[in-house]
Amino acid sequence: MKINRQEDAVYFAELIRTKKISSKELVEQSITEIKNQNTKLNAVIHPRFEKALDEAESNHFSDTPFAGVPILLKGLGQSMAGEPSTSGSKLLQNNRSNQTSHYTKALKYAGFILLGQTNVPEFGFKNITEPELYGPTRNPWNTDYSAGGSSGGAAAAVASGMVPVAGASDGGGSIRIPASFTGLVGLKPTRGRTPVGPGSGRGWQGASIDFALTKSVRDTAALMDVLQTIQPAAAFQVPLHTQGYFNQLGKKSNKKFKIAYSLESPVLFPVSEEAKKAVLQMVAWLEKEGHDVVEKEPEIDGIDLMKSYYIMNCGETASMLQNIEKGLKRTFTLDDMELVTWVLYHAGKKVSAADYSDTIKAWDRAAEVMAGFRESYDLFLTPATADAAPKVGIQWQTSDLMEKMKHISQFSFEEQQKIVWDMFADSLPITPFGMQANLTGEPSISLPVHLTKEGLPIGVQFTGPKGKEDWLLKIAEDIEAAGLFI
Repeated sequence: MKINRQEDAVYFAELIRTKKISSKELVEQSITEIKNQNTKLNAVIHPRFEKALDEAESNHFSDTPFAGVPILLKGLGQSMAGEPSTSGSKLLQNNRSNQTSHYTKALKYAGFILLGQTNVPEFGFKNITEPELYGPTRNPWNTDYSAGGSSGGAAAAVASGMVPVAGASDGGGSIRIPASFTGLVGLKPTRGRTPVGPGSGRGWQGASIDFALTKSVRDTAALMDVLQTIQPAAAFQVPLHTQGYFNQLGKKSNKKFKIAYSLESPVLFPVSEEAKKAVLQMVAWLEKEGHDVVEKEPEIDGIDLMKSYYIMNCGETASMLQNIEKGLKRTFTLDDMELVTWVLYHAGKKVSAADYSDTIKAWDRAAEVMAGFRESYDLFLTPATADAAPKVGIQWQTSDLMEKMKHISQFSFEEQQKIVWDMFADSLPITPFGMQANLTGEPSISLPVHLTKEGLPIGVQFTGPKGKEDWLLKIAEDIEAAGLFI
């Protein structure tokens, strides 16, 4: 397989602007690709083809940066009034949104034509996309393997050529994991950089942020220009990058970065030789280009930080489902949700305010460590994932553990948190590198630079200081220009 990175969203927008193709023709091409490939990949769960064709024919795009280019929204959080809003969950399978998110509005304002929604794990809780409601999304490189999660449907749609770009979000690696698994560019912006709400000023306490999956660095930069914002109601805000990310591409820079790298998992699990090879090859190239590269990692207890992340997950899940429960005016049972959701919901009920507050303090301490680390190192390089994509259909919990999960409410807080840890203990080792940037608020990008002997992608990840997406895009542009993308 080979991804056509030249035919990206910027390329198609220019074709539409110069009238070499119409938006309707381009939308029709995407619809054909979706129909041809979706039975195999299961990337798209809710099409809105007729509405998209009408919009492509009737709208005028001359003054918009993405002039009539088709895009897919992630089926989680990127809502559109009147359209399905299921979050991949059995509980909400008949739900429709009563409002359009700020993120979706920004995409429409930029000229995109919204073709529908992509597949996600239930409520985005997994690093693979295999919801019981819709079934698994498969990897275009090899359909026996997962496209990752939680933005797995988006990744499969872009990597397969259904659309040039797709909406995605990242609360613990959910853009960068599928980017690594499917050979895409996956940027998680700085906390507060892109639109949130309405009604949600701090997704997962700022850990979760919306952006996109792309095939090229220039698409990522152009999207940053149209999506960066200062939203008055948001809890977290970042000064706008006024020079323009896209405008800075191609400009010669003599800056040489100080880069630390690590081959070690922050949660102390093994890292595959292929993932290490990807990083070491990148280190060799960086040194050849004159960057100052050393093996060094920040002094952060990754296991404790991960435990704090799980406590947040539990608390946020309990809050979300209790509110849904009030709205539906009935008590939920296990039949209403997947087992992982059930565990997080009931474990969240025993998270105290003090426990929850301590988790946020742990994130702040990690952010302080990274701020100190940045005094010596501009960028931090790691594998994006510790291995290539896992196969579809793996059972990640033993039967004994699943029995405990079903009866989670019977256990103490400490016992519940042990069950939560064990619930993810076999899947976390594959994707341990994403969460830290979510909790510290730093921007982080996965770049597609390595293929395993089995022909599956693995990305490398660069993380930068808050507000320095331009540094990440600069190093990414140089790597892309050197022909290092797979």
